Amino acid sequence: MTQKLEDLDQNELVRLLLDMVQRMILHYGLWYTEVRHQVGEQKALALLTRQLERSLSLQLKRLSKVFGFSLTNGLPDFLRQLPAETMQQVLEQVSVSWLANDGIWFQTVEQACGMNDAKRCNDTCWAIFSPVEAESIRHFLKLDRQPGLEGLKQALGFRLYAVINVQSIVEETEDSFVFQMNECRVQAARKRKGLEDYPCKSAGLVEYAYFARTIDPRIKTECIGCPPDDHPEEWFCAWRFTVE
Repeated sequence: MTQKLEDLDQNELVRLLLDMVQRMILHYGLWYTEVRHQVGEQKALALLTRQLERSLSLQLKRLSKVFGFSLTNGLPDFLRQLPAETMQQVLEQVSVSWLANDGIWFQTVEQACGMNDAKRCNDTCWAIFSPVEAESIRHFLKLDRQPGLEGLKQALGFRLYAVINVQSIVEETEDSFVFQMNECRVQAARKRKGLEDYPCKSAGLVEYAYFARTIDPRIKTECIGCPPDDHPEEWFCAWRFTVE
């Protein structure tokens, strides 16, 4: 029987709220995807940054009135006042949740459509998301449009992956460095279960190249090794970045 909104009990209201938040997030992503399709990636990234500044400010103001938290310079005071250790835990849980969502999507598509379709979807998602993450970090760090290798090194440390994985940078020359993923949460979990490495090279080739060129279009990306490639114990994948 169809219910009216005012007939819902507290549990149903909470479920509805969470469902509506998910719809809002999905609609937000669909807007970016379509704008990217219509006007191109570079213009869409600039519009996304402009839109986020306006949208986030309005949303926080509305939520602050409902939940009774104060804002300082547009930031919630209850978050600003958290201890650094707690904020680090929050960042970690957000990053883990992002990775879990990514994995659940992959498994859902794989179970319904097979591995090939899941990998195709995964690689395409990285082609869209990696530039978005790079542009978001570039804006957060106030990097210019050609920050060079030093800018890329800095940006790599602010990715969602950087919060939950162990990574390192090996200096090579003035014009290149090597990035290593020393401890990958996904691959480490498979290793503990006695499984082979997940063959993520096809996604990595898109992910790292697109990230680097968004930070600085002069930067070239080379894969040194990534599963299913053989790799040493000290890293799961490694990438060389060179600036011309």
